[in-house]
Amino acid sequence: MSLSVSVAYLAHDRQTWLKFEIAEGATVEDAILRSGILAQAPEIDLSVHKTGIFGRIVPLSEPLCDGDRVEIYRPATARPPKRA
Repeated sequence: MSLSVSVAYLAHDRQTWLKFEIAEGATVEDAILRSGILAQAPEIDLSVHKTGIFGRIVPLSEPLCDGDRVEIYRPATARPPKRA
């Protein structure tokens, strides 16, 4: 049986959302590798970038469910201003 999943990444200049089928039992990392996103966005470093499913931070080892959207988050590049 296979799962229908997607991988999403929002870069500074583009948005990528890849939908595909993957084997049941696959993890977040499996989906990222299967998607080919790392070749399209070589700036992604999975040791730095956090990953999630529908806005919830999860580890690369998180098992997937049918319909999941894996998200790759960019590190923060600026600190918010201090409040007075």
